[in-house]
Amino acid sequence: MSRPLAPAGRLFVVAALIEGFTWAGLLIGMWLKYGPVSNELGVKIFGPLHGGAFLFYVVVTALSALCLRWPWWATLLAVIAAVPPLVTVPLEMGFCRMGLLSARV
Repeated sequence: MSRPLAPAGRLFVVAALIEGFTWAGLLIGMWLKYGPVSNELGVKIFGPLHGGAFLFYVVVTALSALCLRWPWWATLLAVIAAVPPLVTVPLEMGFCRMGLLSARV
Protein backbone atom coordinates (compact mmCIF):
# COMPACT_ATOMS: atom_id res chain seq x y z
CA MET A 1 0.00 0.00 0.00
CA SER A 2 1.33 3.43 -0.91
CA ARG A 3 1.87 6.18 1.61
CA PRO A 4 -0.11 9.43 1.37
CA LEU A 5 1.53 12.34 -0.42
CA ALA A 6 3.39 14.92 1.60
CA PRO A 7 2.29 18.56 1.18
CA ALA A 8 5.39 19.23 -0.97
CA GLY A 9 4.54 16.12 -2.99
CA ARG A 10 0.99 17.34 -3.62
CA LEU A 11 2.35 20.72 -4.69
CA PHE A 12 4.76 18.97 -7.08
CA VAL A 13 1.85 17.01 -8.61
CA VAL A 14 -0.10 20.24 -9.17
CA ALA A 15 2.94 22.00 -10.67
CA ALA A 16 3.67 19.06 -13.00
CA LEU A 17 0.08 18.93 -14.23
CA ILE A 18 -0.10 22.69 -14.79
CA GLU A 19 3.22 22.62 -16.65
CA GLY A 20 2.00 19.74 -18.82
CA PHE A 21 -1.36 21.43 -19.52
CA THR A 22 0.26 24.70 -20.57
CA TRP A 23 2.75 22.80 -22.77
CA ALA A 24 -0.18 21.15 -24.53
CA GLY A 25 -1.90 24.51 -24.96
CA LEU A 26 1.26 26.05 -26.35
CA LEU A 27 1.72 23.17 -28.81
CA ILE A 28 -1.86 23.56 -30.01
CA GLY A 29 -1.33 27.31 -30.25
CA MET A 30 1.81 26.81 -32.35
CA TRP A 31 -0.03 24.40 -34.62
CA LEU A 32 -2.78 26.99 -35.11
CA LYS A 33 -0.23 29.73 -35.73
CA TYR A 34 1.89 27.85 -38.26
CA GLY A 35 -0.79 25.45 -39.53
CA PRO A 36 -3.75 25.98 -41.79
CA VAL A 37 -5.46 28.65 -39.66
CA SER A 38 -2.58 31.11 -39.11
CA ASN A 39 -3.97 32.48 -35.85
CA GLU A 40 -1.56 33.71 -33.14
CA LEU A 41 -4.10 33.85 -30.31
CA GLY A 42 -3.17 30.45 -28.85
CA VAL A 43 0.51 31.37 -28.64
CA LYS A 44 -0.28 34.79 -27.18
CA ILE A 45 -2.35 33.14 -24.44
CA PHE A 46 -0.38 29.98 -23.70
CA GLY A 47 3.13 31.41 -24.26
CA PRO A 48 3.13 33.54 -21.10
CA LEU A 49 1.07 30.96 -19.18
CA HIS A 50 3.59 28.27 -19.99
CA GLY A 51 6.51 30.55 -19.10
CA GLY A 52 5.01 31.17 -15.68
CA ALA A 53 4.12 27.50 -15.23
CA PHE A 54 7.68 26.50 -16.15
CA LEU A 55 9.17 28.84 -13.53
CA PHE A 56 6.61 27.67 -10.95
CA TYR A 57 7.50 24.03 -11.71
CA VAL A 58 11.25 24.66 -11.32
CA VAL A 59 10.75 26.43 -7.98
CA VAL A 60 8.40 23.71 -6.71
CA THR A 61 10.87 21.04 -7.88
CA ALA A 62 13.66 22.66 -5.84
CA LEU A 63 11.35 23.00 -2.82
CA SER A 64 10.19 19.38 -3.12
CA ALA A 65 13.74 18.10 -3.54
CA LEU A 66 14.78 19.85 -0.32
CA CYS A 67 11.68 19.04 1.74
CA LEU A 68 11.40 15.42 0.62
CA ARG A 69 15.18 14.80 0.53
CA TRP A 70 15.29 13.51 -3.03
CA PRO A 71 18.47 11.91 -4.30
CA TRP A 72 20.46 14.07 -6.72
CA TRP A 73 19.39 12.03 -9.75
CA ALA A 74 15.68 12.58 -9.01
CA THR A 75 16.16 16.35 -8.75
CA LEU A 76 18.13 16.46 -11.99
CA LEU A 77 15.58 14.27 -13.77
CA ALA A 78 12.69 16.46 -12.57
CA VAL A 79 14.38 19.64 -13.86
CA ILE A 80 15.26 18.05 -17.21
CA ALA A 81 11.67 16.75 -17.56
CA ALA A 82 10.41 20.34 -17.86
CA VAL A 83 12.21 20.87 -21.18
CA PRO A 84 10.61 18.33 -23.57
CA PRO A 85 6.86 18.67 -24.05
CA LEU A 86 4.53 16.79 -21.68
CA VAL A 87 7.23 14.85 -19.80
CA THR A 88 6.46 16.25 -16.33
CA VAL A 89 3.19 14.31 -16.10
CA PRO A 90 4.63 10.79 -16.57
CA LEU A 91 7.59 11.78 -14.37
CA GLU A 92 5.21 12.80 -11.60
CA MET A 93 3.37 9.48 -11.94
CA GLY A 94 6.67 7.60 -11.71
CA PHE A 95 7.80 9.59 -8.69
CA CYS A 96 4.46 8.79 -7.04
CA ARG A 97 4.96 5.05 -7.64
CA MET A 98 8.52 5.22 -6.29
CA GLY A 99 7.36 7.01 -3.12
CA LEU A 100 9.40 10.12 -3.80
CA LEU A 101 6.37 12.35 -3.21
CA SER A 102 5.52 10.86 0.18
CA ALA A 103 6.88 11.97 3.51
CA ARG A 104 9.98 10.12 4.64
CA VAL A 105 9.46 7.96 7.71
